[in-house]
Amino acid sequence: MRAAVLHEIGQDKLEVLDDVEAVGFGPGKVRIRVRATGLCHSDLSAMSGVLPQPGPFVPGHEGAGEILEVGEGVGHVRAGDRVVVCWLSACGVCPACKRGQTELCLAGFMNAGTPNFRRPAGDVFGMAGTGTFTEEVVVDAGCAVPIPDDVPFDIAALIGCGVTTGLGAALNTADVAAGSSVAVIGCGGVGISVIQGARLRGAAEIVAVDPVVSRREAALRFGATKAVSPDELPDAKQQVTAGEGFDYVFEVVGTSATARTAYDTTRRGGTLVVVGAGAMDDFLQLNMFELFFDEKRILPSMYGGGDILRSYERTIALWRAGRVDLAGLITHRVPFADINEALDQMRTGTALRTCIEM
Repeated sequence: MRAAVLHEIGQDKLEVLDDVEAVGFGPGKVRIRVRATGLCHSDLSAMSGVLPQPGPFVPGHEGAGEILEVGEGVGHVRAGDRVVVCWLSACGVCPACKRGQTELCLAGFMNAGTPNFRRPAGDVFGMAGTGTFTEEVVVDAGCAVPIPDDVPFDIAALIGCGVTTGLGAALNTADVAAGSSVAVIGCGGVGISVIQGARLRGAAEIVAVDPVVSRREAALRFGATKAVSPDELPDAKQQVTAGEGFDYVFEVVGTSATARTAYDTTRRGGTLVVVGAGAMDDFLQLNMFELFFDEKRILPSMYGGGDILRSYERTIALWRAGRVDLAGLITHRVPFADINEALDQMRTGTALRTCIEM
């Protein structure tokens, strides 16, 4: 079986191998034939060590495919069913799940410490307990979420992470108010999805901030009212809000520097939403006076900040109705053998989302 493997954390290239075996199948598990997978920036962060991930590992957590077989006790899917891979499945019984905060369930993270694959040279882990840069993967049954027949695999893959994260940040976490002003710092696939969510909510002004010209141009197509480079953000703040600051600012990069910029760009009493996944040793500095005096709400948004399965269903409904553009997010397609080309497209910012054709 073919899979793309990162041998050591810190390497920047994957090796496509044909001696990889998906392991762990048994009760409560399913085996999935991956049909489409997207590249998320979190994959690059795991490869570089910004996000914790044991290695060697198969990256990829944004995928969709077909069920090949189900283990004992699995009843919600059967062989042949079309599914999206949910990298953060909820157990349903922990305190977070009982409160309705399924995105905070830690059960899925526990899977990251168990190898999903094996090679003659030894065990291989899967990204976040999944690993979709492969032809087949074995995951907990809860990670396999059925999708309707009319949802293409490439669209479903996007729903598995980037779109759910971005839309949810605007719709669930921030609950953007109609007529408000919004700034989105970082306009890759997740940031563009934030923009679409803010547009759905009726935001009057949506300013997209990104250093890459093509991403700024894309942001305007997806609903931004203005697109600027980071250096132009202070002027945009003055022009759009008369210097007061935006009602909502979304940080979709994952660094303390951009989070600080986002805080400074938020009006007093406004809302800063942290969407980007950053490093554990990258600290955001705020003094206690400004934290108190400015009364800005700082809201982290984990995987869209809401019930994941409901978010999937909502996204599919919005896509069917033509209210969100998911196909347009896929700006590049590469064959599996050329997966490193997709990594380069993400690093340079030339792609919003690259679909890796399996």
